[in-house]
Amino acid sequence: MASLAGMLKQRGHQVTGSDVAAYPPMSEFLASLGIPVAQPFSEKNLDPRPDLVIVGNAISRGNVELEYVLDQRVAYQSMAQVLHDEFLIDRERLVVAGTHGKTTTSSLLAWLFTEAMRAPGFLIGGIPENFGSSFALGEGREFIVEGDEYDTAFFDKGPKFLHYFPDAVILTSVEFDHADIYKNLDEVMTAFKRLVNLVPRRGLLIAWDGHPNVDECVSHAFCRVERYGFGEGSTWRISDADYSDSLTRWRVARDGAPWADFESQLAGEYNILNATAAAAMASNYGIPIEVMAKALRSFRSVKRRLEVKAEVHGITIIDDFAHHPTAITGTLEALRARYRGRRLWAVLEPRSNTLRRKVFEDELAESLAHADQVVLARVFKSDAIPEAERLDPQTIIAKLNASGKPARLLASADAIVETIASELREGDVVAILSNGGFGGIYEKLPAKLNSLHEVSTPA
Repeated sequence: MASLAGMLKQRGHQVTGSDVAAYPPMSEFLASLGIPVAQPFSEKNLDPRPDLVIVGNAISRGNVELEYVLDQRVAYQSMAQVLHDEFLIDRERLVVAGTHGKTTTSSLLAWLFTEAMRAPGFLIGGIPENFGSSFALGEGREFIVEGDEYDTAFFDKGPKFLHYFPDAVILTSVEFDHADIYKNLDEVMTAFKRLVNLVPRRGLLIAWDGHPNVDECVSHAFCRVERYGFGEGSTWRISDADYSDSLTRWRVARDGAPWADFESQLAGEYNILNATAAAAMASNYGIPIEVMAKALRSFRSVKRRLEVKAEVHGITIIDDFAHHPTAITGTLEALRARYRGRRLWAVLEPRSNTLRRKVFEDELAESLAHADQVVLARVFKSDAIPEAERLDPQTIIAKLNASGKPARLLASADAIVETIASELREGDVVAILSNGGFGGIYEKLPAKLNSLHEVSTPA
């Protein structure tokens, strides 16, 4: 929604927004664009009467502004529909979809096309550091979209990505997620199958080779399908992965023949997969290997994806958006490879609509066990989840403690900061895992560490 707001502003429209609470990086991004965000929701925010209200998928009946829009017959549309009608018609639409990795892969793909001087348009659900923006209108033929499987709006419960009518798709992974709108894995897979079914015969599907869920989703594609990953039979086969303190290196074979050697500043096996998927798509659009190799080396990261928030007296604080046990495992394994031999903390706020439920209780305990120390906050807005369905953090902690892993529950960001700041020591790496603002912990923890250092340092 923030990205679309920026695109409409750049097109010359007057844009305002409303939210219950806005937090960085998107709040800062919108402010930099001169787009005011009113907080909280109120009928007053719709005065003067807008020509069009774009309703985000988080807005439900009962929202005071939505009810006003309906009562006053103000024109409204979904974000996905506006994106298609205003920006995607007459463009070559490259959609990146999947349970994990789509933000980073979309960002990598946009950077590859940009470095090849193709001036792509793009809309991404995060802020790539190379661009400093989550969108670009672009003058080129291609438009790159992060395709979200979440529902579209209160009046359209289908996935947003079905509105984009892609010419080509990258499919990174398919797992059960978004437990608030999908009842089971079959429903999730049906959504991705429908996306695959939209790709025309002349189109292209680049799909991960590492999971049977993906195999099933692409099995009836009408377009050309190319697989990427570590499998021997894949079109784009990865090998010789090497992880150092500052660079990740790997090789890619195409149809069994040596094709390219790549290196990246990004950490972790999952980022090798993301980068290879982007390179495979870019190659099919005529971008030379040498341009891709240079672009992958210079790609920095995406805000809130393994983002180093602070280095305080030898303690490294990492912000990551991890919202699913598989993503948490990938994040912690990547940090293990990047920060070898250092004590790793996982500080988790169960905030996503999936993590707030007990559907992944066992998997969550297993993923957090990749850290040396684990701290859980209370479940975000726990009252909104029926008790029988709600994640019980104490159950996770009991499972971890039973396996010999130190873990505890500290209810709030303030409690976490006050408790662990004095326990952190030089060399520690703290991974803060949340898909929200987490009570300002990203600013509060470095500030507390600095204050402790000042107290302990003689004048």
